[in-house]
Amino acid sequence: MTTGKRALIVDDSRSARVILSRMLEQHGLAVDTAESAEQALEYLHQQRPDVIFMDHLMPGMDGFQAVQVIKGDPQTATIPLMMYTSQEGELYVSQARALGAIGVLPKTVRPVDVSRVLYQLHLLPDRRQLRSALFAERAAAAKAAAEAAGGTEAAPVGAEGAASLEHPVPTPRTAPAAQPGEAPFTGTGTWTLPAAAISELQGGLRQSVQQLVKDQLAEQRRFMLATFEAFARRMSSEIKEGIAKVPVPPAVEPIVPPPPPVPWWPVVLTAFLGALPAVVLGVLYWQAMQAQAGLGRELVAAKAEAAAAAKLAQSAAARTQATIGPSVTTSLAAPPPSGPPAGPVAVEYVPYGETPLANARLERLRGLAATLEAQRFRGRIVVETFIGDFCLSGNAGDGFEVADDALPTPKCDLVGNPFEDALSPAQRQSLAFANFAATLGQRTGGAITVETVNAGRRNPVEYPEQGERSTAGEWNAVATQNNRVEFRLVPAG
Repeated sequence: MTTGKRALIVDDSRSARVILSRMLEQHGLAVDTAESAEQALEYLHQQRPDVIFMDHLMPGMDGFQAVQVIKGDPQTATIPLMMYTSQEGELYVSQARALGAIGVLPKTVRPVDVSRVLYQLHLLPDRRQLRSALFAERAAAAKAAAEAAGGTEAAPVGAEGAASLEHPVPTPRTAPAAQPGEAPFTGTGTWTLPAAAISELQGGLRQSVQQLVKDQLAEQRRFMLATFEAFARRMSSEIKEGIAKVPVPPAVEPIVPPPPPVPWWPVVLTAFLGALPAVVLGVLYWQAMQAQAGLGRELVAAKAEAAAAAKLAQSAAARTQATIGPSVTTSLAAPPPSGPPAGPVAVEYVPYGETPLANARLERLRGLAATLEAQRFRGRIVVETFIGDFCLSGNAGDGFEVADDALPTPKCDLVGNPFEDALSPAQRQSLAFANFAATLGQRTGGAITVETVNAGRRNPVEYPEQGERSTAGEWNAVATQNNRVEFRLVPAG
């Protein structure tokens, strides 16, 4: 049965087009197909189908873009358009409806879904109308047969009464005219269909239903075969592609058994016996070097102590001669009327890191002042500080200290005296030294005064050369002699 309606299927999958085409052809629709959205638009320039089934995902222009073009053209905007896709979700359905699609079907569309859409679009006659027409035709045939038999009147049978055809159907009948002398007939009677008409009607109905069932089963069989054929082709292509993608297994190499393990203890014992003499010789050599280094340090320390003792003896002799000797008395008794001060009457050495005018230097000033007061000396005591450069180890952040005596002088981190270089004139003397100098002048009525002078690095004792053979001990012994305080007497003019 052909309905005279036409449908357009737009899908890039041949199997999907075949399946949907057969479903539509079962309902009597003529079907045209297009492999792409562009081909469908060319088709719409010449034809006007009654409905369009549009796939979503296609190469080139997709389904959404095609729907926008179709709904934007006044010539094709009124054509009903149904989308179908493998995607799910309310968002996709909302987008499709917003673009103008009347609905969305799943990709694996079912015949019942196609039937429902066609009935909603009124592209198929209603089932109730088909049944009414069928039963009306059968009822007319039964009525004609009844009239030919005579004596009964067939009642019209519609869709509502088709289910009760096997029972008598009551129909109103006009009462015959009353004879003279008889009372009029006021009752009602019923007419029944003859058994032959009912049997013929049932046979025709049964034959029609059987034919419809056979046709439906044949269509379903053809649809199932087409579906299975498309599914088999798709599965065959997918299996072939999967087989082509399977990597060829690598050739299995024969497993070579590992060699038997070699005993480890002979190797370890041999290595130990070979290394033992070297270790013993190394220990002996290290001990010899330590002993030699210790002897060198002791020698340097002895030299430094000898030099310091000689200097102390000289200074002690000079102090004794200056304080109680005849020459000192003579120089104090008859000093020159003017000119630079005479040589130092006392010398004190300042260790690195100590305040120059403090400690032993303060005690020496007190002893010298007491001697001069006893001799009734009048004049100045000039206290000169000199700076010596030491061989130091350390850094500016952590501080410096006197280097080890055995350290070669080229390896000194610094040669200098950063401690005294950083002192201000007020910091070069302790508070006790400053107080004693002030009270001495007050106690003697200004007869004896103390004057401090920073001589810096003038008149140094010559330092040794910085070579690989010179050590920090030798260098610092000279630096100690240069880092000194000299006391000189300047009589009043």
